[in-house]
Amino acid sequence: MQYRKMPKNGDALSVLGFGCMRLPLKDGTIDEARAIRQIRGAIDQGVNYLDTAWPYHAGASESLLGKALRDGYRSRIKLATKLPSWMIKGRADMDRFLAAQLKKLETDRIDYYLLHSLDGAAWDNLERLGVLDFLDQAKKDGRIVNAGFSFHGLAGDFKRIVDAYPWVFCQIQYNYLDQAYQAGTAGLEHAASKGLGVIVMEPLRGGNLGLAQPPDAVEAIWSEARVRRTPAEWALRWIWNRPEVTVILSGMNEESHIRENLALAETAQAHALTPEELALVDRASRTYRELMKVGCTGCGYCMPCPAHVSIPICFEEYNRLHMFGAVEAGKFRYALRMSGDLVDGRPGYASQCVNCGACLDKCPQRIPVPDFLAQVAAELEDADLPNRVAKARQIFKVEA
Repeated sequence: MQYRKMPKNGDALSVLGFGCMRLPLKDGTIDEARAIRQIRGAIDQGVNYLDTAWPYHAGASESLLGKALRDGYRSRIKLATKLPSWMIKGRADMDRFLAAQLKKLETDRIDYYLLHSLDGAAWDNLERLGVLDFLDQAKKDGRIVNAGFSFHGLAGDFKRIVDAYPWVFCQIQYNYLDQAYQAGTAGLEHAASKGLGVIVMEPLRGGNLGLAQPPDAVEAIWSEARVRRTPAEWALRWIWNRPEVTVILSGMNEESHIRENLALAETAQAHALTPEELALVDRASRTYRELMKVGCTGCGYCMPCPAHVSIPICFEEYNRLHMFGAVEAGKFRYALRMSGDLVDGRPGYASQCVNCGACLDKCPQRIPVPDFLAQVAAELEDADLPNRVAKARQIFKVEA
């Protein structure tokens, strides 16, 4: 495992962190035994930065992580969680949430505490409600050690938030498709210039950049490289190539993905890619942008939908359809997943959208969700949809 130092405090953090937003599931909830094995196994292999948040897995992620860090594992890692900014109505709420998180995580301190999902308006609101006093007091009494924030807003707001407080670190969405999106490369460089460590989320853009079988046009680009790499390796190494990046968070929930990521982290050096390799990545980025229809990362912040639309899955299948072009296979997969038969029996079709707009303020990507859902419905919900659902039930033996 490679380690990089947090500039302001000297902590040596593993270049690969373990994100607890997408833990393995069983019967619709976290598969606790499997998740704990995965987390402890990663720690045993050198991962020492673990990240969770209040809303992950409907509030269950922090409690699961608290259990995973028993038996001496807590002392081996740096723990990160986040204040749910959108739920804060007053100064007292900040202390209340932090107290509940300390209890759920079974710890007396949070090593890296973030204000969650900031944009300009959220930051202005928290500042008005006294968040700077909260952070100062929580650091003074030891409930938190280092203060930071995660960001999902406009580039200009990112810079002013960075400059507003003596943060130790920040967390941004960054990958080779998002070089000019949200904080982007300019934000990465600005944060580093102020001495902040940078934690990178969405390195595979919701998994889309790590698909084992990328679109033919992208695979053709990768095949030109002198050194053969998987799509996930290209994406991760491109980020690690930046010396400003301290940690990449990976939402690893498959053992094979964990093994691959851990192996890559053993040689995750900055300035390791050649100019020719960087040019290949830029070409792949342009090609993906031509193929993908919706810039959804699958974060799930838009959920729950009042009309029960499974928004992230709708967009995942829509993007997959256009990246791979397997129309009938895509329509079948959509029918199966949206029917709800393999989950809770409740349908989540795009056509259920009533254009209420509840998702618009919650989407960190600022996607015009209802407009794209209409496109999803038009392309994936034709007259044969009931037949596809019936066929899926027959194949998977799912009762109506």
